[in-house]
Amino acid sequence: MTGSDTMTATGGLEALLPSLIKLSRECGADPELVLGGGGNTSVKADGRMLVKASGAELARIDADGFVAVDQSRLLALLEDEAAADDPAALTAGIAAARLDPAHAQRPSVECILHALLPQTFIVHTHPTPANILGCCTQAHELAAEWFGDELLVTDYVDFGLSLARTLRQRIEQYRKQHGHAPGLILVRNHGLFAAADSADAVRHLMQRVVDTIRRKLGPPPAEPFGPITRADDDRRRQLLLTIAPAMRGLLAETHGQLAGACFDDGDAAMQLAGGAEGRAVTEAGPITPDQVAYAGSFPLWFDPPAGQGNERALIEALRRAIDGHTSAHAAPPRIVLVPGVGLFATGRSPRSAQTAAAVYRQTIAILAGARQLGGVNVLTGPQRRFVERASGRGYGEPAAGGPEGRVGGKVALVTGAAQGFGLEIARNLAAEGAYVVLADINQQGAAEQAAAIVAEHGPHRAIGLAVNVTGEESVAACIEQAVRACGGLDVLVANAGVLRAESVKTQALSDFEFVTAVNYTGYFACVKHAAPVMATQHAACPDYRGDIIQINSKSGLTGSNRNAAYAGSKFGGVGLTQSFALELIEDGIKVNSICPGNFFDGPLWSDPENGLFVQYLRTGKVPGAETIEDVKRAYEEKVPMKRGCTAADVMRAIYYLIEQQYETGQALPVTGGQVMLR
Repeated sequence: MTGSDTMTATGGLEALLPSLIKLSRECGADPELVLGGGGNTSVKADGRMLVKASGAELARIDADGFVAVDQSRLLALLEDEAAADDPAALTAGIAAARLDPAHAQRPSVECILHALLPQTFIVHTHPTPANILGCCTQAHELAAEWFGDELLVTDYVDFGLSLARTLRQRIEQYRKQHGHAPGLILVRNHGLFAAADSADAVRHLMQRVVDTIRRKLGPPPAEPFGPITRADDDRRRQLLLTIAPAMRGLLAETHGQLAGACFDDGDAAMQLAGGAEGRAVTEAGPITPDQVAYAGSFPLWFDPPAGQGNERALIEALRRAIDGHTSAHAAPPRIVLVPGVGLFATGRSPRSAQTAAAVYRQTIAILAGARQLGGVNVLTGPQRRFVERASGRGYGEPAAGGPEGRVGGKVALVTGAAQGFGLEIARNLAAEGAYVVLADINQQGAAEQAAAIVAEHGPHRAIGLAVNVTGEESVAACIEQAVRACGGLDVLVANAGVLRAESVKTQALSDFEFVTAVNYTGYFACVKHAAPVMATQHAACPDYRGDIIQINSKSGLTGSNRNAAYAGSKFGGVGLTQSFALELIEDGIKVNSICPGNFFDGPLWSDPENGLFVQYLRTGKVPGAETIEDVKRAYEEKVPMKRGCTAADVMRAIYYLIEQQYETGQALPVTGGQVMLR
């Protein structure tokens, strides 16, 4: 416990802000409490209140994520009939309560309720156990049995002014009966409000509710929605590698910019998708505003046509199913359930698709728990439609849009991305808006670097996967994992490469074969398994083009003395690029190579143990060189620009090839003039 955690309103808002930030981040980082942009927090002192801004993420919030408001002006809205009848008037009234009118963010729509409660700290979250209780048909009776009068339970009311007015009455009734305001309020089918005069007390209240409900529930049933049927592994894999990329194309909202998607066939997903009663349960209606706003009111149940290998028929069947769902529900599906296969989620970006999947997994857990407690209480049609309209006004899915940048929203897989050129490429693509898959034989290194990208750019922006490009099964598994996480691929950067420099008269055949396996055969394997995914996306969205970019070398354009294995593999890579380009253009895939000059600052050249400077010094490749610096200067003098190639030089070439829609099959030199095409 820190000093700031026990401070009360006597310290003023500024003194309480660090405790509010810490409390908010702790709640936001717990997926059992908060998913997506859900939940909000506040602290008050001296008639002023700091409340989470709408759209801010609790897990990453800082001081700029809160808005200072005048409590009295918020409470006055309770009597404003114009605000009650017109959502725009309510939004304007809440904005007018800001103490700093120039603040661009608007307070959370629940800020009026926060102002109603007298306690210093207020936390509103959507804990899974609390919503299990709130979404069951016996919520009032069980809450009274488990919590007595400590937990105030109210039936679902449309959020905003209606909920605030209803809770004002309930809070006053509670105060008259008990002599104080409630510290815990459960709004059925919505979430939990906890209020106390210290951050630690709020944490304690929430945890006690969650722990009590979890204990009363006991172990969940293995098959909460009836006996589970599973398709065989080959069928599930075939459907994954077709449905997810096809959904990205079919749900594309803009020219050439695909939707986000992901896939889940874990236990929770299969309980519903494979359960005998799963479809009937979901057709009864949605259960929480989170489900409606982030995952859609109703999932699409898609029964793929029988048989394998007819991809076109599968895509067309999926197109018809999506069109039918969109017509019936006035919105495309966010969740697609394939019986016996699993759960597909979609969104405007991979991140929003992952959010939809997470919210729907929570929905599955709530449905299962509520059934365990006797039955499910679903939202009524008017309640559902209110949330749907509110989501359209900006109250739902704050993280829906893809990030901006030269490759905003694209999914890029970079091999050899744990270090060197590959890592620099992955970092730069992420900075320009891409969702990046870092693939490397060093899985730990790839995972650590992906975690660093996520810390800088936000959830789901990068993942690290293991791949050995010399093993086709490893490559296939890596591509499959990328499709599971991101729905497909827009850019493949085949960067993995090795170099063993030695005279042809002395080099071991095993070294020659190793270099060829990584640089030449590995490139082939990556394209073999990535191209069908991109082709499916193009079949679903003909305006779309994917990009395969091989990081080749200037040694792929001109021979390299005492480096035949490397140069030969790179020459062969250019031949593959030209051949792939001729074949894959009909699938909407551009294939190009970039031939960089020497990356002197990277580990390939500068590693003190096995770098090329060391190798060339050892083998006498540079006559008269006595030190590593001698070797480096000799190579810099060969470049008209008098320096080595950098990651920034290569990134300019990568973006050119992606953005250039009328070029394929090229080997683009980035050599500082050392190698010139003719």
